[in-house]
Amino acid sequence: MTFSPFSIHGEDRDSRWLITCDHASNVVPPEMGGTLGLPEADMARHIAYDVGAAGVALALGDALGAPVISAGFSRLVIDPNRGEDDPTLLMRLYDGSVIPANRNATEAERVRRLDAYYRPYHAALGRLAARRDDIAIVAVHSFTPQLQGRPRRPWHVGVLHAWDARLSDPLIDILTAQPDLVVGRNVPYHGHLPGDAIHTHALNHGRLNTLIELRNDLIETPLAQAGWGARLAPALDQALAQVRD
Repeated sequence: MTFSPFSIHGEDRDSRWLITCDHASNVVPPEMGGTLGLPEADMARHIAYDVGAAGVALALGDALGAPVISAGFSRLVIDPNRGEDDPTLLMRLYDGSVIPANRNATEAERVRRLDAYYRPYHAALGRLAARRDDIAIVAVHSFTPQLQGRPRRPWHVGVLHAWDARLSDPLIDILTAQPDLVVGRNVPYHGHLPGDAIHTHALNHGRLNTLIELRNDLIETPLAQAGWGARLAPALDQALAQVRD
């Protein structure tokens, strides 16, 4: 199978929604040898990708009748949810693991990865986002229940936003009203970083947006991923109906 830096599911769908999954994959491109020098166990955990997020994004896209764009490379190759000048764009150490292939990566290698993987993904995302003037972007991510040496994270769902909370505010209210959920605002991470995917493709253009973080132990199986996609879709539709553009 030919490697591609991104995939698009349902590209011909004419929906107001656009679903993105920046950290969908733990794949290392074949031209890099298919490995970053990490053990398989490390590549299977959250440092390499957002566990379960791709399945949720696809299920959500199907439920909403929306296109889904997913990055096809590990965040450890180069992180598509960082600005090009972000110092964490190419991680050398993450949650206790040294990334051997990144430890001594040169500036030329950083630029090569930008051109080969990062920029094609963002070009495709930008093209999809520009198809409609009323687009609403939903970024799907997942988070580990506990980082090494840190307290356990209690939330089931985090909804992240920066200064534009038009979609996030009603979504948080709708999810918080569900008694079995612990919902957080701008957790386990705060808002957005300058130059990240939402900043680049939504905030800079005044487009509606929200970022959903799901605790990854809740979405480990295809059945659980499908269930969360089906659960989030009506909440998003209800939230969108409350937005005054």
